[in-house]
Amino acid sequence: MAKIVAAGENSQFWDDFELPRDEGAAPPGPQTRQEQLAKFRAALADEQSLEQFQKDMEAAFAPFEKRGLLETLPQIMPRGNQKEIIVHPVGLPLAIQRVRVSDVQIGDGSVLRNTLLASLESADVANHVFAWLRPRLMATLELEDEEAAKRTLVEAAAAVKPVVRKYVEGQLLVQAGQPLRIENEIPLLRAEYAATLANRTVGQKVTRATAAVTLIFAMFVLCGTYMRYRQRGPLAKMKRLSIILGLAVITVAVARWASADQWRADIIPLMRAEIIPLMLFGMTVAIALRQELAMLLCGVLALILVLAIGQGLNEFLLLLGVTVTANANMGRIRSRSKLIYIGLFAGGVAVLTAIGLGLIDDQPVGKTLFATAAGYGLGAVAAGFLMTGLLPFIERLFGVLTDLSLLELGDVAQPLLQELIRRAPSTYNHSVTVGSIAEAAAESIGARGLLVRVGAYFHDIGKMLKPGYFIENQGPGASRHETLVPAMSSLVIVAHIKDGADLARQHHLPEPLINLIEQHHGTTLVKFFYDRAAEQKQSDPNAGEVDESTYRYPGPKPQTKEAAVLMLADNVESASRTLVDPTPARIESLVRELAERRLHGGQFDESGLTLRELRTIERSIVKSVTAIYHGRLKYPDQRTA
Repeated sequence: MAKIVAAGENSQFWDDFELPRDEGAAPPGPQTRQEQLAKFRAALADEQSLEQFQKDMEAAFAPFEKRGLLETLPQIMPRGNQKEIIVHPVGLPLAIQRVRVSDVQIGDGSVLRNTLLASLESADVANHVFAWLRPRLMATLELEDEEAAKRTLVEAAAAVKPVVRKYVEGQLLVQAGQPLRIENEIPLLRAEYAATLANRTVGQKVTRATAAVTLIFAMFVLCGTYMRYRQRGPLAKMKRLSIILGLAVITVAVARWASADQWRADIIPLMRAEIIPLMLFGMTVAIALRQELAMLLCGVLALILVLAIGQGLNEFLLLLGVTVTANANMGRIRSRSKLIYIGLFAGGVAVLTAIGLGLIDDQPVGKTLFATAAGYGLGAVAAGFLMTGLLPFIERLFGVLTDLSLLELGDVAQPLLQELIRRAPSTYNHSVTVGSIAEAAAESIGARGLLVRVGAYFHDIGKMLKPGYFIENQGPGASRHETLVPAMSSLVIVAHIKDGADLARQHHLPEPLINLIEQHHGTTLVKFFYDRAAEQKQSDPNAGEVDESTYRYPGPKPQTKEAAVLMLADNVESASRTLVDPTPARIESLVRELAERRLHGGQFDESGLTLRELRTIERSIVKSVTAIYHGRLKYPDQRTA
């Protein structure tokens, strides 16, 4: 050691003794290094100090020479004891000893540092010596025989006898108000539940299963009765009904899996994930069908889920309350953020409901109660975010349209509308006017005004194939129909329905818009050309009989209130252009006449429109058309100075 110290005049020698620095700290300057070196040399300047230093070092390393050093535990060791190991000194079979891992593991060297600090008189010398020793420490212990170690582990595990604890009837397994831990209380409760099931008699099992099946069957009968008399849509198409039933089964299965304690504890410790599939199912049904049906089906699935996971009334009330809250707000979706707000609102309701039910159930106010409530809230919020991404796929799956999609389709930049503007601009202007009239009329009876407006934009797109045969696109010259027989003219006019539906399908427009295109004329008569054919028949007795069916639109009649509104608005807008002096009284008389003609012609029979709603529509259309054709002041000619 004396030679090492004597060589200290070389600055490179002191690098190995420098104390470790914190990350980012600047190295010591030359003067500081010289001071540290001088202090170190002074502590070991004489023979007596060196001899004492050597004794202290031997005493410090004596335990390590006896026990050995270990870098890390071998890969096999995590299956065994993590705190102690058995050391077999080479050549000394009788000197077997059990030592603590912390006493032999090198790690960060803290054990050796503490030993040096305790053995050496100077803490500075101990720290500098440790800085020199740490990178030079080598492990002296190694696994003797890996196969033998594995056998020892297996034998030790087999030698451990199972610990059996007996619980008598009436004994509390878990104290009330204490949190349930995945490693202790939950397995105990599961074992108690399994024992309860195993002790049930065959009669009890059959009775319970029969009661559950009967209850679920009764709930589904209730749902079927509701759909039969209040909403026949799901039952009318087997494909749609099959999708709903399939989604219901998937919802219960996923919710059952998500409610597992092991999953919740290890993956998402806080979120109550079973609420997510149930909310997604309810929001899907609310979008595709009706909100009332969504609430009813969610109630049924909540009951099934509670029975499946073995929960009680509190869980059922919470799931039902949150899903009903979400479905009740699933009205018109005109922005992507609405579904997120619905999730946030439902999450707030979930938190308050969980806390309220917990207090009613005498749960202590504390971390457990609030964590459970927050878990339900997070699940509801997550469902809102997920639904935002799933919305386009749900619309495509069920063939429905939300207001958000309608706003995108109604954009004037839509390719089909751009083509209509280019080929038949007057037809487009007519469609826009019909859209504004029909939207207000539909809103007045609670129908979907936006659907009617966007449907009006597309209802006459079939005219763009032969725009010159329609009066709004004809110029001041002779009409092209002058050279055609009435039957041919009627065929051209009627064809715009089929042409429009074909164009809509080619451009992948949603089915509700195609239905409006096909139904906006129903099975009405093309009266102008029918009357012309009748006149020609009177003037020429040898002409063939006039077949009325040749002059009727193919239909079908309007199947929805929206289609009925569009039919009347389209008819009124076209007819009002013929009024010489469109006063409010004349407009009102025209609207009433056209509505009565469609009503008595049976065009509204399949739309579900009531007489009261028809009168409300008439008043709205009169107001809109009067505003469009309102009178203007006639100013005198401008006089020049």
